[in-house]
Amino acid sequence: MKNNYVHGYSARETLRLQEQSGILEELLHSGTEYPPGSKVLEGGCGVGGQTVVLARRSPQAVFTSVDISSASLAEAKKVATEKGLSNVRFQEADIMDLPFGEGSFDHVFVCFVIEHLGDPVGALAGLKRVLRPGGSITVIEGDHGSCFWHPETEESVQVWRSLITVQALLGHDPLIGRGLYPLLSDAGFEIKDVSPKWVYADAQNPVLMDGMVNKIIVPMVQTAREKALEMGIVDKSTWEKGIADLERSGMPPDGTFFYTWFKAVGLKP
Repeated sequence: MKNNYVHGYSARETLRLQEQSGILEELLHSGTEYPPGSKVLEGGCGVGGQTVVLARRSPQAVFTSVDISSASLAEAKKVATEKGLSNVRFQEADIMDLPFGEGSFDHVFVCFVIEHLGDPVGALAGLKRVLRPGGSITVIEGDHGSCFWHPETEESVQVWRSLITVQALLGHDPLIGRGLYPLLSDAGFEIKDVSPKWVYADAQNPVLMDGMVNKIIVPMVQTAREKALEMGIVDKSTWEKGIADLERSGMPPDGTFFYTWFKAVGLKP
């Protein structure tokens, strides 16, 4: 698989992913615990942000976490060791060509991964292959078309849309959350549940608002800056004003922010 990750592999992106997992833990992981002895595959573990949450919440399950990036795996291993987690093993592997036999795992977990793939149905079908009959897959993805904030300006909207455009031009789907049901169905899963997981933040919860805007959203958008400018999607002055305006949505008393993720659970027939 060609590795064409829109957000890149900077130290700031590593920090964003790790902070994001803590901020969104209850929202995204609630209801996802695995029984003792379960063999769980985490596809596309990246720097281990979701791995440490998974392993801590299901301490008697056994996790195999794979990623195509050796540098990301090294970071994930370091974080897992620092957290004292002994129920995870890491392996370099391409999610489009998994080196496991059919039915090797009881459960599969994938979070913020298939939006970055050119063939999401193919990836899901490959994950189904290594899942035992009756086993579950949990897929969590965002939907960049669901993002709203106040105060909204023309420049902040342009900057946000530039991220969407860059990711789409890479052949990936920044709006994939809304499509999880048909994607899982097309891959041959029985759908158990698909539900929106939304966050709204304002001055009543300044910690959440700061986390959402300044630790997740703005750093994520910033990863598209270089490509957006190179491609002429937005000019430098518009970008700088738009980012500043977007940051204002995380400032009390007037700022507000809304975003929706989608969580889907399917079963292998």
